Amino acid sequence: MSFEKVIIHGSDKMVGGEGMGEEKTITQHVGVDLAELLADKILGVYENFPRQAYVNAVNEKCGHLSYSKRIELHAEELYNALPKDYETAIRILVSILGEENEKETGMFSEFYWILPIGKYVEKYGLDHFDLSLKAIEEITKRNTGEYAIRPFIRKEPDRLIKTMTEWATSENFHLRRLASEGLRPKLPWATKLDTFIDNPQPVFTILELLKEDQVMFVKKSVANHLTDWLKVNKEPTAKLIKQWRKSEDKHTKWIIKRATRKIAI
Repeated sequence: MSFEKVIIHGSDKMVGGEGMGEEKTITQHVGVDLAELLADKILGVYENFPRQAYVNAVNEKCGHLSYSKRIELHAEELYNALPKDYETAIRILVSILGEENEKETGMFSEFYWILPIGKYVEKYGLDHFDLSLKAIEEITKRNTGEYAIRPFIRKEPDRLIKTMTEWATSENFHLRRLASEGLRPKLPWATKLDTFIDNPQPVFTILELLKEDQVMFVKKSVANHLTDWLKVNKEPTAKLIKQWRKSEDKHTKWIIKRATRKIAI
C-alpha cells in the first residue's frame, strides 16, 4: 500500500491498500495496524516484547489523535514496552530496519512504519549522542532522520555541523540529503530551527558541498533549503545565490531555478 502522496500533501484522504476490502485514512493506518506491524517485527528479534500490551495501549489511546500525535504515541508506547536501557532498546529497533532504501522515494510509503523509530530517537536519545546519531544514519537510509536530528542540532550545533559536513560528502545519497534537509530552518511539520538564522555561514558551507549533486532527491532538498533561507534571512542568501549563478554546472542551475521560482532574486 502507498501513503506517500497523502502524507506529503498533508491530507487525510481516504486511501485503500492493495487487496483490502475497505478504505482507511492515513491516520487510521498509523493506529492499531502500525502497532501490530511493529510488534511483529520487534518480536522477530526480541522475544520478550509485550506484543498485546503494546497493541492494546495504542488502540486505547490513539482514538481522536492526529497523524503526528499517533506517531508520537507509538514512540511513547515503544518506550514503555522496550527495555529502559536506551542502548539496548535502540539496538533492538535498529535491528528491525531491514535493507536500505535504494530509491529516492518510499520514505512515506513502504518505509512509513519506521517513523515511530525516528520519533523514539528524537524523544529519548538526546543524552546518548553517538549512539543516536548512528541510529539516525541508519533510519535515514530507509525513511528520514530530518526530524529526529533537530534536537541534537539545537543542543550541540558545532558538533552537528561537523557531522553533517561529513554526511554531505558521503557516497550515500540519503545521508547527503539529510545534511541539507535536517538543517532547513523552516522544515514542514517541524518547529522552526533558528540556531543559525543570524549566522547561516556554517549551513551555507554544507550547501556548497551539495550544489552540484547529481541526485534529484538531494537537489530538491538543497533548493527547498535555499527557499527557506530566502524567507528567514534573505540578504546573505541572495548573495550566495548570485555567486552560484556564475557556475556553469547544470545541477547548480537547476537548484537555483527551483529555489527562486517564487521569490525573485
